Amino acid sequence: MKKTYAIFIFCLFLIHGCKENKEQKDNTPTTSKETETIKIIPIEHATAILEWKNITIYIDPVGGKRVFKNQKRPDLILITDIHGDHFSLETLQELDTKKAKIMVPQAVANGIPNEFTPQIDILNNGDSKERYGITVEAIPMYNLRKEALKFHKKGRGNGYILNIDGERIYFSGDTEDIPEMRALKNIDKAFICMNLPYTMTVESAANAVLEFKPKEIYPYHYRGNSDVSNVKEFKTLVNQGNSNIKVVQLDWYPNDDF
Repeated sequence: MKKTYAIFIFCLFLIHGCKENKEQKDNTPTTSKETETIKIIPIEHATAILEWKNITIYIDPVGGKRVFKNQKRPDLILITDIHGDHFSLETLQELDTKKAKIMVPQAVANGIPNEFTPQIDILNNGDSKERYGITVEAIPMYNLRKEALKFHKKGRGNGYILNIDGERIYFSGDTEDIPEMRALKNIDKAFICMNLPYTMTVESAANAVLEFKPKEIYPYHYRGNSDVSNVKEFKTLVNQGNSNIKVVQLDWYPNDDF
């Protein structure tokens, strides 16, 4: 009887131990999904960083080395246009960009010295290029209003769509609500400018977003000469038109009080 009881207790111990091990295994956190998350880091105005797996992407890096002090060095750099809030040769020269590929329109390439030539991919409107498993599409960006045509001529600059791990991420660059933007399809995240006199109004930006219906919209590049566009009004207009579009407000002007 004692022997039978001892065997019974031993079996219970084994069952409990197996159950504990199974529970511990089931509760072990997985990191595979986390490593695939696309991290968005707003720097200022039109400048942003995306991190995906071990790839770091700089969008329109300006402001000098100090602005990127605590950031990873870039693997891929996208520059939209020739203006100083998008293209800074000094910043490219100050940063550790030796191993980075740099995608630019021809107008920007014309302002980059020969030392960078091996790193340059020239993309003009309608072109695409794959680097590091990321396909980048160059999208037109330009002005429509007669009084603003002098700022951004059609064909000079690029907006970009980044195809990353099944997501499509759109950066508008400096543009108005052009037909090419309104015709975009299957955009997961869209970064849309809205500042006068250089780009478009809050109303135009919201109207375009409601037409191409991104899943998430990030207003950026919303400071003009003297005024700051009303991002709260933009969010209201978008959500009144389509409550399924998520408007995400990031801090694009960390040194300003507004």
